[in-house]
Amino acid sequence: MNLLIKGITIVDPNSEFNQQVCDVRVVQGKVLAIAQKLEKQEEEYVFEAFGAVMSPGFFDLNCTIGDPGFETKEDIQTGTEAAKAGGFTGLAVMPTTKPIVQSKGEVAYILNKSKNNLVDVYPVGAISSNLEGKEIAELFDMKTAGAIAFSDGNKAVADDGFMSRALQYGLGFGALLMVHPENKAIAGKAQVNESQNNVLLGMKGVPALAEEMQISRDIFLATYHNAPLHVSNISTAGSVALIKKAKKEGVKITCDVAAHQLVFTEEMLNDFNSNYKVKPPLRSKTDNKALIAGLKDGTIDAISSQHQPQEIEFKAVEFEIAAYGIIALQTVLPLLLEAGLSPELIAEKLAVNPRKILNLPVPTLQVNADANFTIYHPTQKWTYNQANNYSKSSNSPLLGKTLTGKVQLVYNNNQYQKYE
Repeated sequence: MNLLIKGITIVDPNSEFNQQVCDVRVVQGKVLAIAQKLEKQEEEYVFEAFGAVMSPGFFDLNCTIGDPGFETKEDIQTGTEAAKAGGFTGLAVMPTTKPIVQSKGEVAYILNKSKNNLVDVYPVGAISSNLEGKEIAELFDMKTAGAIAFSDGNKAVADDGFMSRALQYGLGFGALLMVHPENKAIAGKAQVNESQNNVLLGMKGVPALAEEMQISRDIFLATYHNAPLHVSNISTAGSVALIKKAKKEGVKITCDVAAHQLVFTEEMLNDFNSNYKVKPPLRSKTDNKALIAGLKDGTIDAISSQHQPQEIEFKAVEFEIAAYGIIALQTVLPLLLEAGLSPELIAEKLAVNPRKILNLPVPTLQVNADANFTIYHPTQKWTYNQANNYSKSSNSPLLGKTLTGKVQLVYNNNQYQKYE
């Protein structure tokens, strides 16, 4: 697919054209030229930027797709369609399917089913068999088959000895463990943040302590084994402080935050809308500010969608029995812009660093490079509704709302998709 992109602002920290307004020519999957005022050639589609930004293609570190087994929530086709519309050209998909991704067979299934897609799909294997935290899954076999990391999804590894052994075992062949930060013994069955607000709601609260104790334990174990560790979905100011200190001390730790944790707060639960029910729970405005500061100072390495589709029967029920999760692939960019993040920070945290964490090639906007990019307009308004929701599920509190920041085009694997 041949493209001529006119007057685009390039935002890529690894490109010599960073922050420049240029024309970009893409021919058969390669960036052929970047210069001022390129002339249109035959059989070339022209895209007029009009203030749009070009970034390396976004990559999501934490995406749940129900395929195999839960295709009524999301399958690979609908998941990658939603990803494209959100600007993502790469996804790390969680192992919480049925069957669980815990052997090379499931890894091969996902890789085969997602072939020839604009969106690169990378399976994340389970750390423990059946996500039970008792026996180590077939990590080496899965890595050999193509798993890029290992996680038990939004289930924390509770057993200290098991976590220690898993880190030690993975260290032998370069496996990265991605862990969910929750001490279940402290969190109990609570589902909302512990604060004055949970008292007003009449519901038990999950203290920040539950997240921070788990992170502290994992920092100790990673330090002991000198092993790399990635903490997914952090949500508290205390977690930011712990990880910042660990990095200064040389611990091989990285982390990410879900986009909704930068904007949504616990007060949004006051009408018991189950579409705001996530794990970890929505926290306070103080936590929002600390998370944004952590992104800006480099403590938080990446931003994820934490996309978790659910059928209506799991959400249109009382809050306490509703399932966790938000469909989020199409709304990450507007939330980051609402949080005040610059295009430069978005490129770093949503395109460059996620791939670095997973040791994947990082696309760059340079001449002769493979074309893998996202074009978005940071001030374009659009209404997110059922007509343009590409997910199979609808569990988003943002459906029906006007958002600012629109993905206009994605390009990868010699394929492109344009959005009006």
